[in-house]
Amino acid sequence: MKQGKVTLLSAGPGALDLLTLRAARVLGEADVLLIDDLANPEIATLAPQARVIAVGKRGGCRSTPQAFIERMMCRFAKCGAHVVRVKGGDALMFGRAGEEMTALRRAGVPVEIVNGVSAAFAAAAGLGMSLTHRDHCAGVTFVTAHRQDGSAPNWAALAATGTTLAIYMGLHRVEALSAALLAHLDAHTPAGIVQWAGTPQERRMVTSLGRLAADVRAGGFASPAILLVGGAVAEAAMDAATTRQQREDVIARAA
Repeated sequence: MKQGKVTLLSAGPGALDLLTLRAARVLGEADVLLIDDLANPEIATLAPQARVIAVGKRGGCRSTPQAFIERMMCRFAKCGAHVVRVKGGDALMFGRAGEEMTALRRAGVPVEIVNGVSAAFAAAAGLGMSLTHRDHCAGVTFVTAHRQDGSAPNWAALAATGTTLAIYMGLHRVEALSAALLAHLDAHTPAGIVQWAGTPQERRMVTSLGRLAADVRAGGFASPAILLVGGAVAEAAMDAATTRQQREDVIARAA
């Protein structure tokens, strides 16, 4: 029996042409695909010999239990299969890769990583902005809006970093996180939201931190979405998708 293994594969934000060449090669070698809910299902066309199993995980929705996914990976790999765990965005960015690597190593199953494009990078590209524009910040901070126990991160400490904040899984808590940041940042701090970043369904908006929650709700934005907060967002390209009021707000902030 051949040696089985698991590859944690980063599927990027959705567009198949954002996959790396390495990802395409690994998909062609796969025996089993375990595909996340946020990954483009068309990725299965690049794995013609693989058995495809959906293992969706979405906040607020019915999800495949994490422990069940880990057991499934171990079982298939120990039977000699090359299991490719397909994750949206980058596997190492809020994708539970750490938990899965620990489970696989404890079970004696070889595991490798294929990196990809995380949603925050796709969101910045969609807005036409740099996450680390040196006129505005000294870096970028990637943060989830809630920890595993449901508690919020230290927004005061994050605001004090002076970095662009790329906030994952924050849409359902946008009112609370906006209020927490407004206790430490000016209401005119530029902010943006990008839904389905990097896909044909992408929607985006530029606004201010003081109006972020209201504009998100009024715009009907839904998950999956990335929130970006910080001075660098003021450099976002103003295109046809940007309303006149949003354009005026950004011009006023830059004046």
